[in-house]
Amino acid sequence: MSAYSIHVSNISDTTSEQHLTDFFTFCGKISKVEFEHEKHTATIHFEKPSAAKTALMLNGGTLDGSHLTITSDHEPALKEDGTPHEEHFDQSDKPRAGIAAEYLAKGYTLSDQILQRAIELDSQHGISKRFLDYFQSIDTSLGAKALGPEKTISGKVQETLASATQQAKAVDEQRGITRTATDYYSRALTSPFGQKVKAFYTTTSKQVLDIHEEARRIHENHKNTGTPASTGVGSTAPPLSSEVHTASTADSTTTGGAPKTAEAPTVV
Repeated sequence: MSAYSIHVSNISDTTSEQHLTDFFTFCGKISKVEFEHEKHTATIHFEKPSAAKTALMLNGGTLDGSHLTITSDHEPALKEDGTPHEEHFDQSDKPRAGIAAEYLAKGYTLSDQILQRAIELDSQHGISKRFLDYFQSIDTSLGAKALGPEKTISGKVQETLASATQQAKAVDEQRGITRTATDYYSRALTSPFGQKVKAFYTTTSKQVLDIHEEARRIHENHKNTGTPASTGVGSTAPPLSSEVHTASTADSTTTGGAPKTAEAPTVV
């Protein structure tokens, strides 16, 4: 097993290879899946060590009624190449708290223990420079277009809490930013919660409740725009099909009223 791989055991009889792939794609780009259905085991090979590290975070979770054991022969070493990449980043570059929010927004259920683990990993290892460069670039580019040089859009819409909503609406109506925004982050930064969204993705100081709140924002974006319940950016975004498993235990306000096609994993 390579340094970028994880071993999954105690897989349910009802879990398919596609279900496994859908689930672990939230961690990062998968290069290969070796699924031994009769043995209830699988080896997931990732392209990056950060993806394997995120997958290990889910050890002890429940998928289709079975408690998964997720291990690795090697502790993934997290390294960055040091090159700025403002226009491009991978799913595995995102903060783990943000990835956890995407799981929740998609209809999966993660326990607070898993969410706390995500927060701790972000605190220990920091947030990828590649992702921070990207996030800062969209904040400043949107600010420059709407407000002028050296302005950030997140700063403008949250200058004062009392007028944040009016400011965001006025800026958006004047410049049409939301209509031309190509990803969730751009739309979120122009919302009244722009500063809160920026803090969530660019700092490691957060609580479990913050992940739940971000998951609700992603889900609301999905309902309002018809886009998938994911940030949907990066070179390897999670599964975007509306037919990907929705949580059987979640009500319509959680899953956006999508028809249930299979039971989603409950990670505890």
